[in-house]
Amino acid sequence: MISRTKPRPSPKTKLPLSGQRILVGRAPHQASALSTGLRELGAKVVEIPFIEIRKPRSYQPLDSALKNLPAYDWLILTSANGVDAVWERLHKLRLTKKRLKYLKVAAIGPATRKAIEKRGVKVDVVPEEYVAESVVESLRDQVAGKRVLLARARVARDVIPRELRKLGAKVDVVEAYETVIPQSSRTRLRTILKDPKRRPDVITFTSSSTVRNFVTLLGKNMGSGRRQRGTSPIQAIRLASIGPITSSTLRELGLPVDIEATQYTIPGLIKAISLANVEPGR
Repeated sequence: MISRTKPRPSPKTKLPLSGQRILVGRAPHQASALSTGLRELGAKVVEIPFIEIRKPRSYQPLDSALKNLPAYDWLILTSANGVDAVWERLHKLRLTKKRLKYLKVAAIGPATRKAIEKRGVKVDVVPEEYVAESVVESLRDQVAGKRVLLARARVARDVIPRELRKLGAKVDVVEAYETVIPQSSRTRLRTILKDPKRRPDVITFTSSSTVRNFVTLLGKNMGSGRRQRGTSPIQAIRLASIGPITSSTLRELGLPVDIEATQYTIPGLIKAISLANVEPGR
């Protein structure tokens, strides 16, 4: 009689981010994609928002522009938050998407494009690199003499309107939303950074606003500037940036850039963190 033994199960493959504690600072309604992607790779994710999205102080400029949409040639949207705000106002004003029929639409990246297309509107331009400079380059030969509506956050870089105006476009910039610092995050952030057992191995930054707000939440007494051995609670933490603009802001504020995504998207950031293969407990 032939004895048959069951084959031993193969050992479970270790996930690339197993043992990693990663702090995600996105706004609560946007954190899920980044957090989920990191958790799927084995990371332990802590969410403490560095940024909060609020309605603009007045909808009047945005509403006026939306009522006058047929007068524009281009609509530029630079975030999914901007898309949400624009379509919320279109709905509130009872304006249908037919008003966008002859309007060309530019989105700064795939997440923004997806949010627009979800509303049944075609996106005509998505730049190769998902930054303001690349948006301008993509529109270089298409905006002379054209009217452009740029709906964005209250505080944002002026690259797009400034450079498009140099190319001969008439650009109207309207506030679709504003970003503020969530004060409730201050105590949580400081507490977790002071506790060696809870301190993250990686902190993620998805925009320049998240960097600036992080530094403000941290405060001067927490050593938020460039690392000095033995003095800062973030000296052993790696900082991960979604792209060069965010990285530039980190360096401007005296913080190092340990990880930078080569594709300036949430999946790109997740991949960069995974490839960095940070050792737990550093």
